[in-house]
Amino acid sequence: MPEWLIEHGIGEMRALRIERGEIVAAKLRWPGELVVGETATARLSAKRAGEKRGTATLENGREVLVDHLPSHISEGASGHVRITRAAIAERGRLKRAQGRWTEEALADPSPTLGETVRQFEPGLWEEVWHAASSGAITFAGGEILCSVTPAMTVIDIDGDLPPRELALVAIPAIAKALRWFDIGGNIGIDFPTLDAKTDRRAVDEALEKALADWPHERTALNGFGFVQIVARLEGPSLLHRFATARTGMCARYAIRMAERAEGAGITLLTVHPAVKAKLKPDRLEELRRRTGREVRIETDPSLALGAPSAQVVGL
Repeated sequence: MPEWLIEHGIGEMRALRIERGEIVAAKLRWPGELVVGETATARLSAKRAGEKRGTATLENGREVLVDHLPSHISEGASGHVRITRAAIAERGRLKRAQGRWTEEALADPSPTLGETVRQFEPGLWEEVWHAASSGAITFAGGEILCSVTPAMTVIDIDGDLPPRELALVAIPAIAKALRWFDIGGNIGIDFPTLDAKTDRRAVDEALEKALADWPHERTALNGFGFVQIVARLEGPSLLHRFATARTGMCARYAIRMAERAEGAGITLLTVHPAVKAKLKPDRLEELRRRTGREVRIETDPSLALGAPSAQVVGL
């Protein structure tokens, strides 16, 4: 089975699932986030009479929407919450984390994802990161474009091939995007319009094969070329993070590039001015500690947010 490899970065934890040297899937977590499977001590802070849903407040003051509340429990009761979905930031609002109430402590309060490595092989995380940043994956004859909305993640297919051929050759890229970008929830795929039922059936069969090991439910391709997929939503996808915190994502990426620079001297990190504003002092101090080098930050407004320059220069 492919294994998850974990890179504990500065300001984020990155995970890649590798099979025969190829990236199968990716995940990203930030410090302090609740993750699916985690158990936390909580107090029931709100519950309507007769309902099995309510709001729990964790010890750090964070609120979690909870379900499966027993009938005898009342506001103020103490217990534990098993997280079933992490909080998700959206434009203008925050969807609170969701969990399941239990009065018993669970044995695994903080699940582990895989094996920790010092660093990923060069280029692996960069490939996923840049693909998620652009929301695009290319293939011979076209590309898919992924974007997030409050209702669903939408995948559009663009290319100059005949409609049936374009739809079929796009499916491996779609399957890759779903796993690379850690997409869940409601997903809409806009295929080229195919009038013939045999063509639509061919696309359905190819999609079924490509997603056979990816848990989901989906509709058949309709006459307008649309397929809807519903998959378990565990937390923000990489696309969500770029949509709501692009500059912060770029700041973390810049620090990662600086950490990976090699040599003796001073780490010179050149970034866009907006990225410099997101470089937190504690993360820069951690960068100094990990590398054993002083860090100098310079800005260049001509740089793209996601194109930092990191090098080691003489003292």
